[in-house]
Amino acid sequence: MLEISKNGDPRKTSAASKILTPEASRFITELHENFGQSRIRLLQARQERQTQISRGVLPAFLPDTQNVRSRDWKVAACPPDLLNRQVEITGPAEAKMIINALNSSAKVFMADFEDSLSPTWKNILDGQSALYDAVRKKLEFKNTEGKSYQLKPDTATLKVRPRGWHLTEKNFLIQGTPISASLFDFGIFFFHNAAELLKRGSGPYFYLPKMESHLEARLWNDVFTFSQKRLGIPHGSIRATVLIETILAAFEMDEILYELRDHASGLNAGRWDYIFSLIKKFRDQRRSQLPDRSQITMGVPFMSAYARLLVATCHRRQAHAMGGMSAFIPSRKDAQVNEVAFQKVREDKKREATLGFDGTWIAHPDLAAIAQAEFTSILGDRPHQVDRPADTTPLPTAADLIDTQITGAQVTEEGIRSNLNVALQYLSYWLSGTGAAAIHNLMEDAATAEISRALLWKWRREGQKTDTGKTFTAEWYRELKAQEIQKLGDFLPGFLKKAEALLDDLVLKDEFPDFLTLPAYAWID
Repeated sequence: MLEISKNGDPRKTSAASKILTPEASRFITELHENFGQSRIRLLQARQERQTQISRGVLPAFLPDTQNVRSRDWKVAACPPDLLNRQVEITGPAEAKMIINALNSSAKVFMADFEDSLSPTWKNILDGQSALYDAVRKKLEFKNTEGKSYQLKPDTATLKVRPRGWHLTEKNFLIQGTPISASLFDFGIFFFHNAAELLKRGSGPYFYLPKMESHLEARLWNDVFTFSQKRLGIPHGSIRATVLIETILAAFEMDEILYELRDHASGLNAGRWDYIFSLIKKFRDQRRSQLPDRSQITMGVPFMSAYARLLVATCHRRQAHAMGGMSAFIPSRKDAQVNEVAFQKVREDKKREATLGFDGTWIAHPDLAAIAQAEFTSILGDRPHQVDRPADTTPLPTAADLIDTQITGAQVTEEGIRSNLNVALQYLSYWLSGTGAAAIHNLMEDAATAEISRALLWKWRREGQKTDTGKTFTAEWYRELKAQEIQKLGDFLPGFLKKAEALLDDLVLKDEFPDFLTLPAYAWID
């Protein structure tokens, strides 16, 4: 039974009346009834595994699934409109972003309901409504100055990222229980758009976030199979790319692809969440001391090993290996800032293309040409390099994946201040309803904010010494935080104070919240 949320009747807005039809509501209720309990059990398994790691049991490749890793098998053949994914642009599921991204020169646009969207009820419903119109090429947007935005006839291929298994949608209750946000986001989009996308020569394509095991991938596959059968959509129409953005999923890449093999289209190296996951999972062990966020690059041992293993795994299974995000946002005022940043983007994309990745992520349309040039220089006119000869060097070991030694690594006062400044600004934006924010010419989202607060928590808890020998304590945290707040001045009045209180809880409490979005969700409608 669907119950009315505390925000009132969800069908009173135009977006809600279009999206939350009785038929759509009945479909996602069925998803909840069939898969809700399995989701709960998998989340409990996450906690049990965390307990083991905290007791010193390090992650390893699973002995029970050795046969999956050693056997020869491949994922389903790639649909034509997903063959070339050399440049993918990502951003929140908001009308203006959707239009600009689909109209860009990127090959694929991922509309995000997760890390780059603050999940207010309005944002969720408006995002689904905008995607409904975008699929039908009817989406339009007019800003406050009267400028109009419309879709071009030919656009990038659309993918959608639902929220992760750990999140709920508190405004859609079934017998008093909030539905899984994953099932809500997926179910609404699939119900309204799967048949229409197939009719237009595409399909229902998704990115799946935050998974920690192949059993979580199996649940997604069960949801896909049920949903296609329930709505009369041909089996295998769904294609999903899995973000390998947790340290535990890195040990189960083969198994994750295998569970989704009828629906899989690749893996993505979600670098920012991956760094956060490593900090989180090893939070009770000093072996994972990490330096300033700026020093944790794709060239450090554990990140390099992760990238190499992902490419090798994908290509053995004939799946696309997708590179990580370039978070830089071009400056409209400072050409020198752009020159330095563009060079860093070139180097990052050249590294990915040379390593064997088939495509990459960007956060701004102005970066599309730069990223494309680096992949064209390696691939020429080929759409991907899935058939590239396998790397003959030994594959990374379990020890390589958790080797957190970084030459010259340091924690600095500047790094602490940067974490504070970014976290305070981002949390303020998120609480105000904005999930992707340009901060210091970088597109910050929940993933990058997670790194900032996690490093602060771990450094404070362990009494980390900086490069000058000063110990990071709760007292010094408060002192530096006050200075950074003073610098921000009248930034987002009303929200900065809430962000400060939230950050204090995230950094100063002994318990480590698994995701900042869990406590923060209680602060928004």
